[in-house]
Amino acid sequence: MSLTRRGVLAGGGATVLSLVVLGRAPRAAAVGEAPFAVPEAREVDLVEHVLARCSFGAAPGDRERLRALRPRTEDAVDTWIDRQLEPSNEEDPALRCSLGRLESLAQPLGELYEWKPEVLLRELSSAALLRAVGSRWQLREVMVDFWSDHLNIDASKGECAWLKAADDREVIRRHALGRFRELIGASALSPAMLWYLDGRTNRRATASERPNENYARELLELHTLGVEGGYTQADVMEAARCLTGWTVRDRHRFRKGRVELDPSLHDDGEKRVLGHRIAAGGLARDLEVLLDIVARHPATARHVAVKLCRRFIADTPPPDAVRSVAAAFRRSDGDLRVTLRSLFRTEAFRSPADRRTKLKRPFQAMASALRATGARTDCGPPLLELLRRMGQAPFQYPTPEGAPDVAPAWTGTLLWRWRLAMALAGGELAGTSLDAERLIARAGGVDRLAAHLLGRAPDPAEQAALAGSPRPLALLLASPGFQVC
Repeated sequence: MSLTRRGVLAGGGATVLSLVVLGRAPRAAAVGEAPFAVPEAREVDLVEHVLARCSFGAAPGDRERLRALRPRTEDAVDTWIDRQLEPSNEEDPALRCSLGRLESLAQPLGELYEWKPEVLLRELSSAALLRAVGSRWQLREVMVDFWSDHLNIDASKGECAWLKAADDREVIRRHALGRFRELIGASALSPAMLWYLDGRTNRRATASERPNENYARELLELHTLGVEGGYTQADVMEAARCLTGWTVRDRHRFRKGRVELDPSLHDDGEKRVLGHRIAAGGLARDLEVLLDIVARHPATARHVAVKLCRRFIADTPPPDAVRSVAAAFRRSDGDLRVTLRSLFRTEAFRSPADRRTKLKRPFQAMASALRATGARTDCGPPLLELLRRMGQAPFQYPTPEGAPDVAPAWTGTLLWRWRLAMALAGGELAGTSLDAERLIARAGGVDRLAAHLLGRAPDPAEQAALAGSPRPLALLLASPGFQVC
């Protein structure tokens, strides 16, 4: 990645600094008074690395809480990960209060149709950002973000505008740390997915009718085996036959949003998928057998392992780590907790070589900035509009593969990241507030604030740039060192 920690401070630094100077004065106090620990070393240690990759970034106090779990750092990290992999419903009261104001989130499926689509999208997007910023179960939120891309649904297509809210709650969030087979099973019969990938129109009432293969193709190419998973066009068509007849009642019908199988539209003949025979006469069982086959296929283990290693280790996943994670996935029959524990214990994940090497995606950049500064926020329209301009509006990625997880996809959005940094530090975002001077005092000075935001002590060039800046917090949030994790 060409982005370096000096990319703003040298060369482009003058432009950013000139923009920072134009910012207005900060708002009233937004954070508490208690000081918090910051890194002392020039290199990113294991605690900083885990908080950067397994959460949406370190908030004030996170380091102390993690280190206090066990005397030895490695044991404390393992304990933190184990606790994060077993989340409860217990949350911070402030987060519960904020989510409680988003009334659409808890609505039953059918009643979602009573809401305006723009309200549903805004509340769903705000909730995603609120949880990323404020949830104590950070690893779950990271995995919700991961699976939301893996099983991407663009809320702008058809009745997905109403149904994605239920998909997020019943499919993604419910199964984010469960078993992969249950996750894709829930997704396959999600009303939103049946709309998004046209499964509801997949029918074969007569022998001459050709099934709609759209969902079957993405099931194999994106959700399970992967594009290099060894399946053929014949496998796609046979999978599509297994999926015929599943429909969703639309908004003009009684019991809108209900999923059901119409036997008259289902191809009930014998099928053969990936070398497995599926006997005739199975009806609804055809879907279950198909999902069993693809979920347990060796290529699926590798495909999921590659994507997880890309998210948590490096844009180019290390082969040894991929093999180890894929093996854990297979041994555990797709248990995602077991799979993630294996990943976090790989040498590649714990190696200092791959720390601060991944460019944050826009959603992560925003969430980490809000967390790191202890900002108070309603995650309302001003932040959502900035996310759109940064290129990652939640639940609006237009193609089924979901938002990419590699740096080249996001380097063109840096200017909007800088604008976020200036607006946040300057108190210019309606619904969001922090006190930059108070945050600096809590950290123990500008250099120590830099260590908090960068996950390491600043180097001499960074210290020099900060010493001459009238807006050090804005400069730090815009810096390359903060834009990587």
